[in-house]
This record gives sequence, structure tokens and C-alpha cells, in this order.
Amino acid sequence: MAIKSTQDFLEVDQIRNGVLILKNKGIRGILMVSSINLALKSEEEQRSVIYGFEEFLNSLDFACQIIVQSRKTNITGYIDKIKELEKNQENEMLKHQTAGYREFLEQFIKRESILTKKFFVVVPYSIGEAKKGQGGESKKPATNLTEERFERAKVQLTQRMEFVALGLRRCGLQSSPLTTSEIMELFWGLHHPREAERGYYPEFPEEFIN
Repeated sequence: MAIKSTQDFLEVDQIRNGVLILKNKGIRGILMVSSINLALKSEEEQRSVIYGFEEFLNSLDFACQIIVQSRKTNITGYIDKIKELEKNQENEMLKHQTAGYREFLEQFIKRESILTKKFFVVVPYSIGEAKKGQGGESKKPATNLTEERFERAKVQLTQRMEFVALGLRRCGLQSSPLTTSEIMELFWGLHHPREAERGYYPEFPEEFIN
């Protein structure tokens, strides 16, 4: 029995020009979205944000997927800088204080988990949607995704992503589309969470990054 790789279980066929191409030839774009702290806003501001987000959702005529990713904060690089400062510090008192600060950070990280959250919106487009209209039904995605079809679909996907970004901006949220390398890092991190939390990401070959 042949052993299947992780890729065999994914719906993703390839990542190209900042676009996810699925095995059924549907395509997806991913926006990274900022966050706001509602708890720090007044009651009136909270209602305004919630109402704006409700309006945004009601304005969509296509489905979107909202993803919240939680990761332990990796401060290894910061601690390494503190160690370097400690090593090069000539003043003994400052050297001792720097060492105490480093030890405090290391012990704190062992006791507590500091989490960071990232927010993403996945915007879909199906090749068959371009032919939607007559009869009110949409055909299935084309099985042969030619370069011409891909470029046409990418234009439609980009327009959807701009529409989503505008709706989010009205809610006070900023967003930006992920590039090919950023999408690859996102998927790699999803399947290698421990390595991602340590800040390790592999170098992807240039031919895979468009």
C-alpha cells in the first residue's frame, strides 16, 4: 500500500501569483486583516463597529471564510539580543541588571503562554461563476484551467478581494492580500505549528514563488 503525503489530502493544487488554485480548479485569495479591541471603545463606538460589520456581511453575495490563528509568541530573537547586550556590557551593575531581566523573561515564558492572533479572510471564486446567468444556475468549475481562464478568473477574484477590503475598512479594519510566499508560509505553519511558534520557516525554492 502506497504511503500518501500530506499534499495528497489537501484540496490545494498549486499556489500561483498570490492565488490558491484548488484541485477542482476553483481559486482563492487570502487577506490578512488587522484587529481592533472593542473593550477599549465606548458603547456607542462598539455599536457602530458591530453595525458596520453586519452591513458588510449583508453586502456580500458570495461566501467568505474567516480564519483566526493563535500562536505562542516567539521571543527567542529578542532574548538573544538581550544576551548579546549582557555579554558586551562593561558596566558590572548594568550587566547584572541585564542578566536579571533576561532570566525574568526566560522564567516568565516557561510559566506563561503569550499568544498572538492573526486574522484572515479567504475569498473564493469559481471558474463556472463566469457563466452564471442564463437559467440562474452556475456550471461546475472548468476541469481545464488554461492560462487565459486563470487570468480572467484572477481579475474577478481581485475585484472581490477589493470589495471585501473596502467593506472591512469601513469597519475600521485594514487588510492586505497575501503573496505567494506568505501563503506558502501560512500553510506550512498550519501543518508544522511547533516549528512555526519557534520562528522557523523553510526557504522555499525561487521557482515556487511567483
